Amino acid sequence: MSFKALVTEKIGDSFATSLKDFEAADLGVGDVTVAVEWSTLNYKDGLAIAGKRIMQSYPMIGGVDFAGTVEASDNAAYKPGDKVIANGWGLSQTHNGGYAQKARVPAEWLIPLPSAFTTREAMAIGTAGYTAMLCVMALEHGGLSPDRGDILVTGANGGVGSIAISLLSALGYRVTASTGRPAEADYLRNLGAAEIVDRAQFSAAGKPLGSERWAGAVDSVGSHTLANVLAQTKYRGVVAACGLAQGIDLPASVAPFILRNVTLAGIDSVNAPRDVRVEAWARLARDLKPAKLAATITEIGLADVPRVGGAILKGEVRGRTVVNVNA
Repeated sequence: MSFKALVTEKIGDSFATSLKDFEAADLGVGDVTVAVEWSTLNYKDGLAIAGKRIMQSYPMIGGVDFAGTVEASDNAAYKPGDKVIANGWGLSQTHNGGYAQKARVPAEWLIPLPSAFTTREAMAIGTAGYTAMLCVMALEHGGLSPDRGDILVTGANGGVGSIAISLLSALGYRVTASTGRPAEADYLRNLGAAEIVDRAQFSAAGKPLGSERWAGAVDSVGSHTLANVLAQTKYRGVVAACGLAQGIDLPASVAPFILRNVTLAGIDSVNAPRDVRVEAWARLARDLKPAKLAATITEIGLADVPRVGGAILKGEVRGRTVVNVNA
């Protein structure tokens, strides 16, 4: 039986993404078949459908996330009718992803949908929100608490940034949001940001060590921004790094680590162990306020993904974008 899928193909040196009829037999290996209801659009998805290093073979169905209902299972852990989520692993890289009405994956890639969320709400969180929670958990693991001082969130208008602000403010932290779009200040304050700063102050080369400003930070930008954030982090502060929108380089010095005992925690959402994923989603169900989540959401259909994917790479997308694969 065929179904609708958004397929990226490589034609010579060019890449094309379009809606196609896809056969279930071509989905790839896995012991659980899921009727996908919702997916989402992350920065990584924008890179993938633009042909930028993510997909390792073609043709490929994009989408690093999906949520839906188990349709068939050869694994005792899941049965038809179960609601499930998938984030990362090989989706959209080595394995067909969530931009389709069906998906087939190994059972270990799935986790049960928390009862607090619908499948749409889970994808409004998606990899971005799950990554934001991994960052929060890393800050806590490093010993941070609200009484230690401000937490800086870079890339504040993006998916990770938006949900990180909401989570941290709900947990009692005073959050400073860094953005290049001052017109979005009210949106960021509504999420919980206490202060808004211009990202330009972080985006160019800076000093190896600056004035101590932040107890910790969530950074999705990388490069000079991350280097400057580290240089301005307080003694025994913690910075969680999860993105590279500005660049993959880190033009920093060892000064913050040696002189201020700063911890740089790397966050990988793709291959995180299952128990960590389950914990992160349980924390999201407990700590993320539904009303704040709703304020971040834009809904699109599969056919809109290429256009919005281009916009997310240009920094023109605010908050979270959910994809209705059946629209």
